[in-house]
Amino acid sequence: MDFHFPVTPPSFNVMVKPAGPLCNLDCTYCYYLEKKSIFDGSPGFKLEEDLLERFIKDYIESQNVPVVSFVWQGGEPALLGVDYYKKAVEIQQKYAGDKKIENSFQTNGLLLDDDFCRFFKENGFLVGISIDGPRKLHDHYRLDKQGQPTWERVMEGIGLLKKHGVEFNTLSVVNRKTANHPLEVYRFLKKIGSNFMQFLPVVERTALDPGSDGLQLVHQGFDGEANVTNWSVLPEQYGTFMRTIFDEWVRNDVGRYYVQLFDVTLANWAGANPGLCVFSEQCGTAAVMEHNGNVYSCDHYVYEDHLLGNIRNLSFSDMMAQPRQAMFGQEKKAGLSSTCRACSFRFACHGDCPKHRFATTAHGEAGVSYLCAGYKQFFAHVKPYMDYMTKELKAKRPPANVMHWIRNKEEAEKPKKTSFNRNEACPCGSGKKFKHCHIAVSPTELKMLLMHRQAYGHAQH
Repeated sequence: MDFHFPVTPPSFNVMVKPAGPLCNLDCTYCYYLEKKSIFDGSPGFKLEEDLLERFIKDYIESQNVPVVSFVWQGGEPALLGVDYYKKAVEIQQKYAGDKKIENSFQTNGLLLDDDFCRFFKENGFLVGISIDGPRKLHDHYRLDKQGQPTWERVMEGIGLLKKHGVEFNTLSVVNRKTANHPLEVYRFLKKIGSNFMQFLPVVERTALDPGSDGLQLVHQGFDGEANVTNWSVLPEQYGTFMRTIFDEWVRNDVGRYYVQLFDVTLANWAGANPGLCVFSEQCGTAAVMEHNGNVYSCDHYVYEDHLLGNIRNLSFSDMMAQPRQAMFGQEKKAGLSSTCRACSFRFACHGDCPKHRFATTAHGEAGVSYLCAGYKQFFAHVKPYMDYMTKELKAKRPPANVMHWIRNKEEAEKPKKTSFNRNEACPCGSGKKFKHCHIAVSPTELKMLLMHRQAYGHAQH
């Protein structure tokens, strides 16, 4: 395989976890909680102020672009309190120079209060709220440390965001429970005011014999025996979930509500940059930094074999330019299976995220995405609509025109009514009852009348 080792990319993303994997929830499907075992012996789960300043300064300086985006995640980043992020914004302003700074903050919403929301509004933070759907679906897996449900408290947090006019979007984990209720989830999210939705398929494997790091949930390169967890979404189940939501969205909501999978699919269909590593041809430009300064290749690869270094002694520019990071990113394309290379939808998903490539084909070929069958089902279903929206984009017309196209198409395909009840309004448009108007005409004449009315919108007597 040919690998190219470029210098530091002009821009890259480093998701920061200032509280590490520390969280106030105990979600059944969380892949991050057990990461605490990696940091045993550390003084605490907090990115201390000196390291916070070092991170912000280095990150801004390493970005050769006019806009620098900070992504605060966890665990639960709100555990550090609002004053921590007020300090972070002060430091950003200190080193921003001519660059514009943007911030996004992913939270479970339980710790939001008026002070936090005022701060978010005043500083233009985009807030991502983790919510899986209506109460009965959300509370199935998303419980707190005491095993208590969390939906009601999340909704209170959303209420506070709305009260202060904070821009927010939603991240919903698609698991084996929620996947059976696509429209219930989608309509609920619209109802609570989410205009941008991310549906994250949860796929994790548990090692029968954990390695020396003590981690049970393993990445795709694990060579021991591992089973898919019973809360992971099934491939066809995920495909049906997204296809069902798409059918409602494409008929009613294009341009009004944004669903990440639909946006990136359309981007790939149109030959544009999807803006999401999962569906990009290559990855490797989205790293993650933990509370102790350790930087890893990817949020889903916080394992010792993907540690790039520590911000205390290496700059982001140096870490992201390492050959091993370049190889990590280029392997996404270079490591495609022959099945993926021959797939007609390769352009749409590029083999999915490498962390999901642990499945084998019916012929025994390894390295195929576990979700492959679901994605194929989805892409095949959306193809005619994506084709139309791509055509509209290239003609510099809004993709939302697809809704009119569908309505006209479906109306034309409806069987035409050729018989009428005596007391129905006459189809000629006269306003009279059928029995007092055209009841005496032959079926052939009636058919001609309906065709004429459909063509010209009026009847002639």
